[in-house]
Amino acid sequence: MFNMMKTAVLMAAITALFMAIGGMIGGRAGMMMALVVALGMNFFSYWFSDQMVLKMYNAREVNAQTAPRFYAMVQELAQRAELPMPRVYLIDEAAPNAFATGRNPEHAAVAATTGIIDVLSERELRGVMAHELAHVKHRDILISTISATMAGAISMLANFAMIFGGGRDSEGRPANPLAGIAVAILAPLAASLIQMAISRAREFEADRGGAEISGDPRALASALEKIHRYARGIPLEAAEAHPETAQMMIMNPLSAEGIKGMFSTHPATEERVARLLAMANGTR
Repeated sequence: MFNMMKTAVLMAAITALFMAIGGMIGGRAGMMMALVVALGMNFFSYWFSDQMVLKMYNAREVNAQTAPRFYAMVQELAQRAELPMPRVYLIDEAAPNAFATGRNPEHAAVAATTGIIDVLSERELRGVMAHELAHVKHRDILISTISATMAGAISMLANFAMIFGGGRDSEGRPANPLAGIAVAILAPLAASLIQMAISRAREFEADRGGAEISGDPRALASALEKIHRYARGIPLEAAEAHPETAQMMIMNPLSAEGIKGMFSTHPATEERVARLLAMANGTR
């Protein structure tokens, strides 16, 4: 119920941002048009955002025949978590990372890069996939997926605001171009802040839940340390092209230190590892 409320608040915040930008572009008419677009985007995001994200990453679905060991691992963990079997995807990327998506446990998918399978031991990979299934179990994958797709849409709409900013005067000239530039900068920033607000605590909870599902907190801690070391030197091209999806990953995949890296949606790896080791030592 709490996550459903958070989803509703997220959708309302995104709708308000859409309407504000629409008002900057076209006044009252632009605001009403933005409201229609926002409602359509909310509907689309609820039903189809998971498919959109998987397509962004060129993820390919696998099964017991095409990826027997990996599929069996996810199947065993899903049974331990008392979850329906999710769809399983692989992403042909060297950067080690993974994410979960979908609107509920009955329509969930988990995806991992081929890089993470190559880098991690089987025990560590098991901890990572348990982490992703914890996201499914906590029912926060809908929030994550919607925030990713809607943040991208806000950035796109903000670009229109910069071009057509502040509406037009009687002679067709921009009425307030500076306002348009301000919206183009502040709207994506606001979208990033929304993502931050819902993402960091969610990662801690998924670490805890993943450790409980796998029964091996140390394996997940070791996996996080290893992913952190490897991911910094290997770019994940799809994430660089769609930075709004970075918060879905188990580890922040963005290499940039500028605007993209200014507002990290993930807590510090050191703190995540410390919490997991405390859990393993029985000192939570």
